[in-house]
Amino acid sequence: MLPPNYSAENAMRSAWLILGETKDASKAPVLTTCTRDSVANALFNMVTQGLSPAKHQCAFIARGNKLTMQRQYAGSIALARRFGGMKDIKAGTIYEGDEFEYEIIPETGRRRVVKHLQKMENIQDDITKIKGVYAVATFNDGTTDMLPMGVAQVRKSWSQGELGGKGPAHTNFPSSMAEKTVINKFCKLIIDSSDDAVLFTGNDDDEHGAVVQPLANHGPVVDLPETNEEPIQDAVVMEEPPKANKSAKAPKEQPTIPISPAEPNF
Repeated sequence: MLPPNYSAENAMRSAWLILGETKDASKAPVLTTCTRDSVANALFNMVTQGLSPAKHQCAFIARGNKLTMQRQYAGSIALARRFGGMKDIKAGTIYEGDEFEYEIIPETGRRRVVKHLQKMENIQDDITKIKGVYAVATFNDGTTDMLPMGVAQVRKSWSQGELGGKGPAHTNFPSSMAEKTVINKFCKLIIDSSDDAVLFTGNDDDEHGAVVQPLANHGPVVDLPETNEEPIQDAVVMEEPPKANKSAKAPKEQPTIPISPAEPNF
């Protein structure tokens, strides 16, 4: 069952081209070192989640002889919009010297930013100057929610990664990476708590009350057997002209208009 408005064909072709150039830690092609089952499973996970490697929504990583599909930052946002009813999400960084306040709404338990005053001189891409980050999500029903993370939480999250938060991007652009971290965390909560209702549409004729949402501009998939035979051309049937009736009187001659002979259509 595939998400609507998703081209599985394009994603598969893009993934196959990318995998052809992807190498493992030993610089060997992953298609030769990873098992066929792990490759198939990685592609299956990509398609069922409706992700596109061409849009950097997912990445393929070899772990030993197993190929894995890892959802990326853009993919988390796409899935939260598709399955979680999220309309938009924005993040902000809280620097040393900023005035920042947020509140928890008692009736809903949701958070709301009350105040965030920031001066230009406070903005520094230095992890020691960052106090925290937050993400604000807007949903299709008009409601909003906010998720804050302190810098200690961000560091712990980075330590779970393969580079341990010591990669070039984390070192040179800590504020941007911190904002991506809080957005990823928020989107994961939205995705993991959603259902698959987007894959279905109500139908009174179906015994379960739902049917698969058909893919746009896609016909049925038909497996054709491989063959070396030449394709059979459509036969051209020529109708036999009617026989002349000798008893009938010959019609009067009509002036004829010369017509250039047309080339055959077969």
